[in-house]
Amino acid sequence: MDIKGLVEVSFVDWDGKVASVIFLPGCNFRCPMCHNYRLITNPGEFESIPLERILAFLAKRKDFIDGVVITGGEPTIYADLPDLCRTIKNSGFVVKLDTNGYNPEMLKRLIDEKLIDYVAMDIKSAIVKEKYDLAAGADVDVAKIKESIEILMKSGIDYEFRTTVVPAINSVQDISEIARTISGARKFVLQYFRPGGAMDPALRKTKPASKEEMDAILQAAREHVKNTVIRGSPFVGI
Repeated sequence: MDIKGLVEVSFVDWDGKVASVIFLPGCNFRCPMCHNYRLITNPGEFESIPLERILAFLAKRKDFIDGVVITGGEPTIYADLPDLCRTIKNSGFVVKLDTNGYNPEMLKRLIDEKLIDYVAMDIKSAIVKEKYDLAAGADVDVAKIKESIEILMKSGIDYEFRTTVVPAINSVQDISEIARTISGARKFVLQYFRPGGAMDPALRKTKPASKEEMDAILQAAREHVKNTVIRGSPFVGI
């Protein structure tokens, strides 16, 4: 696989840890709210970064970097993702995976082989086909999303579910339905939508939810997932 991006030091991509972030290109979704869409539609625009260079950097900062986040794009589209995770783990770092949950078989393999330590799974909308197709920009088999949710909730691994709150896509009722689906989950993160970099030009001029609206959504979600938090700000990326 090609690695198309690296944030050497991040304090925001893994709560409580200092992390390096690896970006992989390509995705099986075309979410209209996606802000990394050039990695999906035009990966050739980005320099390929040799894994050896990343490993050399990590070796020099072993006393400072806690772990590595593998994100995208969608990492689970790559058959050799386990090899990448294993290489990082063998270098002495914990691994976080960001995923859309559309490859439950790969997710289960990574967990079973103890190749990942934390998973952040995006849930795009209420898990109803029409809604999910709209939010993912693709023809989605929602059974795969439900399977990945079940895998995570039964796995014993540390994880979070997260939803980007796009007012044009997710209503308060939709978020409440997501929370009901994952009732009892360890953590549910509600993320502010950043319209400025959205894949769909029609969304770039839309306003993210206000603080008051997000607070109302937060309370609705906490009826089902007590540990629901808000990440981001209504003033970022407008």
